[in-house]
Amino acid sequence: MRKRHQLLLSLAFLSGLSAAALADEPGVSNSSKIFTDPQDMREADWSDPAEMERSWQAALVRMPHPDGGSTRVTVTDLKNMPAAEQRLPTVIYLHGCSGVWYGTHDRMTFLADNGFLVIAPISLAREKYPLSCDEETHQGGLYRPTLRMRQHDAGHAIERARGLPLVDPDNIFLVGLSEGGLTTATFQPANPQQAVKARVVEGWTCHAGWPEYKGIGATEQEPVLTLVGADDPWFQNQWTRGECTPFIDETNGSRSIVYREPPLASLHELLDEPEPRQEVLQFLKEQLDH
Repeated sequence: MRKRHQLLLSLAFLSGLSAAALADEPGVSNSSKIFTDPQDMREADWSDPAEMERSWQAALVRMPHPDGGSTRVTVTDLKNMPAAEQRLPTVIYLHGCSGVWYGTHDRMTFLADNGFLVIAPISLAREKYPLSCDEETHQGGLYRPTLRMRQHDAGHAIERARGLPLVDPDNIFLVGLSEGGLTTATFQPANPQQAVKARVVEGWTCHAGWPEYKGIGATEQEPVLTLVGADDPWFQNQWTRGECTPFIDETNGSRSIVYREPPLASLHELLDEPEPRQEVLQFLKEQLDH
């Protein structure tokens, strides 16, 4: 368990809150999900419309206030809200391989407090979903087709979000951490309704032994910001060590940031820290101006 998460849980108990106050319903994190045996998975499960819709209906949502701050709502709330004269720039946020944790809410709140509607589809809400990583050993890729499922969930969420009355369809962004960052980097829209304005990748190197995990799938029209620590503990083997720089198209405003000095160099969850947060916020605002 992350030290930051442990600290927050301790503070919650000291302030009279229960651990449940920092968690969501069962089944959206590795600690509570009942995982499917990979032998029971079929290729049709990866793109099953019912499974993708489960990830959407379980999505976490954070809506910005006009005067600052933000509020947690649901996708049903968003669907029922009247159309606004000024629609909101929207982030589709993709969680990591371990699902929802405190940092998921923390990142969503940061983005929403800065004016973005944030929608985080929950892939672990699928009924059929194998374990994809071991947090203790920093081992990912336990079920190779997880990436396909995550990509389908991302595309479905973008498409569903585009039809909501508060969403600015011209300013939809894809942002992800770790496995969610991998998904953000490699995602390729299945149709024009799944296109995004730009992407932010936190905690991924763009390097992998499997070809579908490698590189960046964005078009020339989609700027990409990638952030990684040079000594990220998840990516120190020969297949994943590296950075996204070789895959970045700097001509369209994309950039790769590699933190080489402590303490950021050895961090995986970079958006816990002020400097990377400011880089992300600056990048997103630059895209809004275009």
